[in-house]
Amino acid sequence: MNKVLILEDEESIRSFIVVNLKREGFQIVEASTGEEALEQFRQHPDLGVALLDVMVPGPDGFEVCRQIREVNERIGIIFLTAKVQEKDKIFGLSLGADDYISKPFSPGELMARVQSLLRRVQLQTNAAVHNPVLRSGPFELHTELREFRKHGAVIDVTPTELSLLHMFLENRNVPLSRDKLLDEVWGAHYIGDPKMVDVNIRRVRQKIEADPSKPIFLETVWGFGYKWKDSGQ
Repeated sequence: MNKVLILEDEESIRSFIVVNLKREGFQIVEASTGEEALEQFRQHPDLGVALLDVMVPGPDGFEVCRQIREVNERIGIIFLTAKVQEKDKIFGLSLGADDYISKPFSPGELMARVQSLLRRVQLQTNAAVHNPVLRSGPFELHTELREFRKHGAVIDVTPTELSLLHMFLENRNVPLSRDKLLDEVWGAHYIGDPKMVDVNIRRVRQKIEADPSKPIFLETVWGFGYKWKDSGQ
């Protein structure tokens, strides 16, 4: 799981990332085009995280993310990009990315984000020993299998979405603030956009609610955060 795919067409930036990740013991797989990234993804099924620049030759980072997510919800995905417009962030996250780092970034920020995401990717493996299955109404979260199910059917969720669901099912009917969710899921020293919480909540609702605009399981606590409503059924 400590293998990282880096899609970046600027060699100087890619080398900077490679040097810093290797220094921390990560195995690196490199790509400079969208096609190369997708081929490397197919050849390395044990990838833990993918760092994707958006503006690259061939399929851009958004398209690479979309194609990866079609076949793998468990890999962590972080966008690396100079595009900082809000609509670009929201679009990238809606495709299934877990995080977004704007250029330029420091080695410390990069490592903090990658390590935080890897913890989310690996969370359910560690949690399985203590609580292998969490249940609420029609839902089951199988920590050992890293699967989330509704009425027995598996729902594909990203590592971040799975970590959020794990938090909610361990705290049923308890309001959780955005700050609490950020600290527990993204890490206490997360320095990214706090709107990450809201974007991921919207994605989860689209996957679990019959009508995401009128959620009955994952409720908003206005001015505070969110709460998982346990029906007890």
